[in-house]
Amino acid sequence: MAQSDQPRRGGTRVVTRGGDTGETALGRGVRVAKSDARVEAYGTIDEASSVLGVVRALAAGDAELDAMLRQVQVDLFNISADLHMPGEQGAHLRFPSEPVQRIETELDAMNAELPELKNFLLPGGSQAAAQAHVARTLVRRAERRAVTLNGQEAINPAILSYLNRLADFLFVVARRLNDNGARDEVWAPRTQKAAG
Repeated sequence: MAQSDQPRRGGTRVVTRGGDTGETALGRGVRVAKSDARVEAYGTIDEASSVLGVVRALAAGDAELDAMLRQVQVDLFNISADLHMPGEQGAHLRFPSEPVQRIETELDAMNAELPELKNFLLPGGSQAAAQAHVARTLVRRAERRAVTLNGQEAINPAILSYLNRLADFLFVVARRLNDNGARDEVWAPRTQKAAG
């Protein structure tokens, strides 16, 4: 029996074979290369959201933080939907500006509980904090991809603001996950002796 003739079992169909030639479809049905700047942008956002799932799993004991990170994942899906459906057809999917202020407020509240930083940090510490730093760098990459796309065709400016703010937010999240900064490892310039 050929694969296509096999009876389908329950669940959503995952294999479509539509992308076997290196193309994918945007929400409006237009097919583009998987290397297209728009696909690169929302694909990198998906990477960041996936790492945030790891952070949530590792920091499951912090219910307040888990709720904030879950909302960030929802925001990232909404941004991806915006990018996936360009043009007037996707007007109903445009990402709003309110989440930018929300994460900035949350960032400020968390940061107020942390000791002042006098130098850069080496990414690391607890497993959860280290993964938050990975998510932060992926968000920065997504931001760069979005800026590249915006140079080719204008995108929703709220997306650029959100990604910029989110990277800062995740830096503070990483410090929170390092026992509120107690486990931070501070980078020492060559002229200074490293701690430890």
